[in-house]
Amino acid sequence: MRRKNINYSKYGYIFCMPFVLAFLVFSLYPILYTMIIGFTDLRGLGKTNFRILEGNPFANFQVILQNPSFITSLQNTALIWIINFIPQIALSLLLTAWFTNPLLKIKGQGAFKIMLYMPNIITAATIAILFNSLFAYPMSPVNYLAVKLGFTADPVNFLLQKWTARGIVSFIQFWMWYGSTMIVLIAGVLGISPAIFEAAAIDGASNIQTFFRITLPSLRTILLYTIITSMIGGLQMFDIPKLFLNGGPDNATLTTSVFIYNQAFSGSYLYNRASAASMIMFIIIGVLSAILFYIMRDKDAAKMKKEQKNLLKAVRRQAA
Repeated sequence: MRRKNINYSKYGYIFCMPFVLAFLVFSLYPILYTMIIGFTDLRGLGKTNFRILEGNPFANFQVILQNPSFITSLQNTALIWIINFIPQIALSLLLTAWFTNPLLKIKGQGAFKIMLYMPNIITAATIAILFNSLFAYPMSPVNYLAVKLGFTADPVNFLLQKWTARGIVSFIQFWMWYGSTMIVLIAGVLGISPAIFEAAAIDGASNIQTFFRITLPSLRTILLYTIITSMIGGLQMFDIPKLFLNGGPDNATLTTSVFIYNQAFSGSYLYNRASAASMIMFIIIGVLSAILFYIMRDKDAAKMKKEQKNLLKAVRRQAA
């Protein structure tokens, strides 16, 4: 029984304290420190003394924005993300419709879901080694099949061509993450009231009509979450481009995260410019997220909220 005159809320605060402390030490402090050193002259391994730039505190940001490699990394990041996200969301929606259709009565759904989700839990280093072996030159499984099937007369060095390198990196990102996206979408569909689907079936709606007119509109919030998290992950793409091709060939797979890493740790140790690039990416992610929130907002709910706000203003005017 619940005992009277005892405040149980304090236990909630106690349980939250480890996370709050870990966030303050390992997340908030590095973020604030990064914001500060972006306006300083901090460069050099082991250097701890630095000062705010005089005259033009935004000099590091200007240098980064005028750096051709940074512009190239932005273009590569956007291109690779778009190429892998479109088939990722399409396949995830298709598999979601397949798994959640009660008429199909698919057996062994759990095993299928585990196998489809499996690439997401394999380490990036393992995947990089795997695909390096698959597309190696001159001897590799892909080259062997291409020659045997007559697609090419001689082995092809896929990793030295810009578009094939980008395509492979995009495919790896798609292969790693479509299972995770599928699981999130399936959870969203299972949260929709079954009565809605039953009513649609009684009214004679086909599976395609049910999916596009009931399932997708009901998944608006889940799709928004999926797109934003995928966009943030895509703009922070680092492990596969770095471990697989190290940004090559000819900067074809150089992403913004790899560029920031190279600025900070690859010989130059330009921590101030790396921090400036990080803050620029933070602003880009914030702006794009705000745009997506606006585009995918519930227009009917926003319209109703606006009408209520106008009505409340009218009532206050009358009362005054």
